[in-house]
Amino acid sequence: MPEPDGRPGLDPLRVAEVMVRATGDARGPGRRGSGYRVGPGWVLTAAHVVQGAAEDAVRVRFDADRPDEWTAPARVVLASGKADVALLALTGPPPPGPHAAPAGPPLYGDLPDADLHLPWSALGFPRFKLRKDRMRLLDDGSPSQYRDSCHAHGLTSVLSNRREGTLELAVTPPAADPDPRRSPWEGMSGAAVWYDGRLVGLISTHHPADGLGRLAAVRVSRWYALLSPAELTTLHTYAGLPPSPAGLSRAPEVTGASPAPTDLAHLPSDLRLGELAPLADALVALPTVADRTTLDLVLSGIDPSIAAMSPRSPSLRPDVFGILRTCLRYPGSLDQFLEAVRLLEDGSAGVALLDRAASALSRRHRSGPDAG
Repeated sequence: MPEPDGRPGLDPLRVAEVMVRATGDARGPGRRGSGYRVGPGWVLTAAHVVQGAAEDAVRVRFDADRPDEWTAPARVVLASGKADVALLALTGPPPPGPHAAPAGPPLYGDLPDADLHLPWSALGFPRFKLRKDRMRLLDDGSPSQYRDSCHAHGLTSVLSNRREGTLELAVTPPAADPDPRRSPWEGMSGAAVWYDGRLVGLISTHHPADGLGRLAAVRVSRWYALLSPAELTTLHTYAGLPPSPAGLSRAPEVTGASPAPTDLAHLPSDLRLGELAPLADALVALPTVADRTTLDLVLSGIDPSIAAMSPRSPSLRPDVFGILRTCLRYPGSLDQFLEAVRLLEDGSAGVALLDRAASALSRRHRSGPDAG
């Protein structure tokens, strides 16, 4: 969705897979991380992904195994261990096509320091997304491996991790890695964290003590305290970072207060998917819905026809659309579904966003399909 100044939020064409060749081993797996293209020839990532890399050891890849895939060598222009942020300069141009379009800087933002739980998203390449490619075999006949993308999302508890200066990102947990010394989230470091179309941080680490359902991201706003004036000037010049914290974009204030639950029993049963999209987006951002176990718990407490007849999908967003469309065919079921979600979410800011979406949908159809 375009932002107030016309700049887009998360663009999958700008998401980079950062590959650092192992020292002294041209064929070794090396290190992997994620990044985001913030200018025609510039990529942000986490510093620890590229720290100490030789000048010719870093490559970035976009749109892997898709028609517009391209890879370019990169050199490290800035790497701050304190802020865990690095800026890479691409030393090869993008190919003709959608990637060749001018890539302006993202809209950098900050979050309010308040008692809030806000939705976030990020796109990266974690270790648990390793897949076997049986169409590409190694010299010994075994299938090669690749990492697929992970579109992670959830809520951030804004007041957590204040001393560390990071955002605590709640996310649906993957299975533990078979190697107890490895985190399934390895490779997600450097992924840009988005809230309301604003880049508000970079994923930095997974603290094992927090469990598999929590990640930590360094806030963009913390860079101003952790980086030197020269480093900030570099990010301003090449990555479009505002020169001071006052220049960070702040989304309209969201409070934990939610409007009174809206009666949706009057909605027509044939609503277009586009009309349901804001409600679906608010739902998938909630941990209760993102976790399939709790989502099934919610569905088990309402009309059994909903769980039985919804066109269940392995992908969360299509699954939620299917649940909503089925609820519309059983008057009163949508209200039951949303009330069960509210009960488990216990009044978070995510519920406030959900109820605003439900209220707007209700108003449009109480006044007729053409009401604004």
